Amino acid sequence: MKLKSVIIPLACAIAFGFSTTANAQEIVRIAHVGPLSGPNAHMGKDNENGARMAIDELNAKGVSIGGKKIQFELMAEDDGSDPKQATAVATKLVDAKVAAVIGHLNSGTTIPASKIYSDAGIPQISPSATNPKYTQQGYKTTFRVVANDAQLGAVLGKYAVTTLNAHNIAVIDDRTAYGQGVAEEFARGAQSTGGKIVGKQFTNDKATDFNAILTSIKAKRPDVIFFGGMDAVGGPMLRQMKQLAINAKFMGGDGICTGSLSGLAGDGLIDNQVVCAEAGGVDEAGKKGMETFRAAYKKKFGIDVVYNAAYAYDATMTIVAAMKKANSVDPVKFLPELAKISYKGVTGTIAFDEKGDIKHGTLTLYTYKNGQRTMLGVVK
Repeated sequence: MKLKSVIIPLACAIAFGFSTTANAQEIVRIAHVGPLSGPNAHMGKDNENGARMAIDELNAKGVSIGGKKIQFELMAEDDGSDPKQATAVATKLVDAKVAAVIGHLNSGTTIPASKIYSDAGIPQISPSATNPKYTQQGYKTTFRVVANDAQLGAVLGKYAVTTLNAHNIAVIDDRTAYGQGVAEEFARGAQSTGGKIVGKQFTNDKATDFNAILTSIKAKRPDVIFFGGMDAVGGPMLRQMKQLAINAKFMGGDGICTGSLSGLAGDGLIDNQVVCAEAGGVDEAGKKGMETFRAAYKKKFGIDVVYNAAYAYDATMTIVAAMKKANSVDPVKFLPELAKISYKGVTGTIAFDEKGDIKHGTLTLYTYKNGQRTMLGVVK
């Protein structure tokens, strides 16, 4: 009995070994992390869908690296936009030995998780986290494919003064790393161009009642109200601005600049009242490629792109491009190639500076007309 119990497992192991050799296939896990629950779930799922599109396309096409056929698997995890949950997920992914991470969505989750990935040597590309602190920590594993808040906030601040002719400006933020960061950069940009900040208020990323802070702001008669936060809060805030007869322009970063804002704001979304910026955007030469991506996304998932799906798609493709250049799926070997990559993606050329920020990051300015997001222009 003892001899038999040894022989059978050995035979199974040999058979499995031959099967693996014959197929010469290696499973490589790439993770996506974002909020799949809570008020930002629609945005997290959108980014996940973008990463999934890339994985499915790569597998359908067939990728060989290091003499082996690679089968990519997407590990999709939920951080609930919560920093504690984000670090727990990051630890789980390190234990799972993922090759790379696409995410997180929020700056407040991306930043604390980044140390865990850095300690493990796992490359991390965020398709949407814009707080400058993310890439200022000195980690060699942190990258992003969108412009950061310093650029986005400064552009919006200057636009408020020079184009919208705003003199008195109120600022609200949701106290998250993203919301507070972009609001501070906006205020700095506005003041540097001659704008006056007449009031600063804050809320939180789960709030629904803004009457007190909006009433206080109304008394200061602002030309523009800037909100640093996400669309799940910005939409209801617009509703209450209308109820209080506040006629100021409403500005925000990419957190509110989504296809979902119209539904969240309802009749509070007045034509041309909102001006927002999305971190990223394509010029005339890239429009056809982006339209093709959006059409393919809708065909695959049955819905329109909500947020940064194309950036999650490009982030995933960029990781694999670095693997191909290194001829290895080992992060130790392909991380140096990722740092010096130049990959032509749907959203433009992906190349990083010494910190891991996207080079020549673009911004797209939008307003809303008839409930539809309408592009004002692409700026750098």
